[in-house]
Amino acid sequence: MPEFLKKRLLRWEAFLLVLLAAEIAVFGHLNPRFLRIPVLLGSINDFMSICVISLFVTLVLVTGGMDIQAGSIVGLASIVVGLLWKDFGVNVWAASLLALAIGAACGALSGFFVAYTGVQAMVVTLGGSFLYSGLALAATQLSDTESYKGISGFPRAFTAFSKYRLFGMIPSQTLIFLALIAVSYVILHKTRYGRCVFLCGVNQSAAEYSGINSRLVIMSAYIFSGASAALAGVVLTSYLGTAKADFGKELTLPIITAVVLGGTSNLGGRGGVIGTALAALVIGVMRFGLSMSGISTQYLDIPVGALLVLAVACRTFMDNPDISRRVRRLFARRKA
Repeated sequence: MPEFLKKRLLRWEAFLLVLLAAEIAVFGHLNPRFLRIPVLLGSINDFMSICVISLFVTLVLVTGGMDIQAGSIVGLASIVVGLLWKDFGVNVWAASLLALAIGAACGALSGFFVAYTGVQAMVVTLGGSFLYSGLALAATQLSDTESYKGISGFPRAFTAFSKYRLFGMIPSQTLIFLALIAVSYVILHKTRYGRCVFLCGVNQSAAEYSGINSRLVIMSAYIFSGASAALAGVVLTSYLGTAKADFGKELTLPIITAVVLGGTSNLGGRGGVIGTALAALVIGVMRFGLSMSGISTQYLDIPVGALLVLAVACRTFMDNPDISRRVRRLFARRKA
């Protein structure tokens, strides 16, 4: 790869930081209330699901896969917590653990079909999206509460942990996000498993010849993604105090955009957790800032979609050797 492209990739996280700072400055100018520290830090409560899930969807895309079912698992996990607690008398914390297990199982099911049958990941996870959202809706029929109302009335201890603020300013969701950044960074960048994930994305056959069980590695990436989506569903249920089957239905586009915008290749073999985390903040702050500026929520996906198209176009540009040669020649002429 040309040297200047390598430098651009190395500076991508710095570019995302600059973009994030620019967003804060612009939205702060449009609405001074946006710059208040409690408001700015508390904004992550509104897009915590995007932040958490995108970290582990990064693993999936690094393997060369795709995951568009995570949003459906959020709703399924939420309704499982509410249903088990209110209608079946299960302790709310035990219900939360069962929801996490179900999320991991959903990821395992889709991961199995992707890894062991060779079906395209897009097709499998699209089917999973419909399957898990359908199961969530079906589960609401087992409850005495009307589905449109949602299941509420959770114990105070369950709703309090998501509303806790460290030093009276830093929300617990921010602490969860920071902890998961550290965990996912270690998993992907500091362990042998992480190196296997990258190698599976670069060349699955080479990974097999190296003694790596590539199918198990690929399947495990989907398990991580499913579990993170379930965790997001549990935290969202705690924060809102309500369990609903349609939680997460609008998350697919922001999640994939955060991963790709963060520098992870949609073709696999390249990516990073830090870039994804910064991109998730860029998207979340943008959506929050636009809503505070008076933009209707129904239009918030427009800039996110534009970011996704631009990110994929830039990645294609940087990976195209013909375009790289032309750009190098252009730079060489300017230097001359």
